[in-house]
Amino acid sequence: MLRFLLRRLIKLLLWTAALSAALVLLLRWVPPPFTALMVERKIESWIDGKPIDLQREWRPWQELPDDLKMAVIAAEDQKFAEHWGFDVAAIRAAFSHNASGGSLRGASTLSQQVAKNLFLWSGRSWLRKGVEAWFTALIELLWPKQRILEVYLNSVEWGTGIFGAQAAARQHFGVGAPYLSTRQACLLAAVLPNPREWSAGRPSAYVSNRANWIRRQMRQLGGSHYLQRLEVER
Repeated sequence: MLRFLLRRLIKLLLWTAALSAALVLLLRWVPPPFTALMVERKIESWIDGKPIDLQREWRPWQELPDDLKMAVIAAEDQKFAEHWGFDVAAIRAAFSHNASGGSLRGASTLSQQVAKNLFLWSGRSWLRKGVEAWFTALIELLWPKQRILEVYLNSVEWGTGIFGAQAAARQHFGVGAPYLSTRQACLLAAVLPNPREWSAGRPSAYVSNRANWIRRQMRQLGGSHYLQRLEVER
């Protein structure tokens, strides 16, 4: 009986792995119509008795401004072009910091954030982290770097009910994503750690200072020249 159940479990895991890989491969070309985080936020708003409208409009890679791409990389994952989904040095630093009793610090790459936002639920359990690692590996294996960043910029949360660069640009600055200025792009990147509490359109002193730091980091990374590294197929 135990052997039978074990075989069934293994078969289930193999089918789950195959189906998840097929889904990730499909999304290499098909824009995701929604994300798990969007569903979670909608359900939360119903439970709270304050339903929200979700705003999101897909913009392809060519229509997303280079300044926004670079601002997000500078703010969230400066080794994006180099790693294969996991920044080992940042993970070690986060473990050391958290073990010392300080405020919790994350070390998620853009690839991990895409995996989490697209497929998973919120939380810090080891199970979720394990599934996140699986999807991150699939994304890095099956998608080019440009696609990872394209999906990220079209899916990340930028305010209550605001998802993706187009909706964020409209909400905070009244323009379409292709027309964001460098300053506006930096402000959007600056609020990513806490997008439902911080405002890009009405930035606090902290957000403004962080945006200035991001702009300096963009220059140090090489600006649009950095993005050319993402064009190399692996």
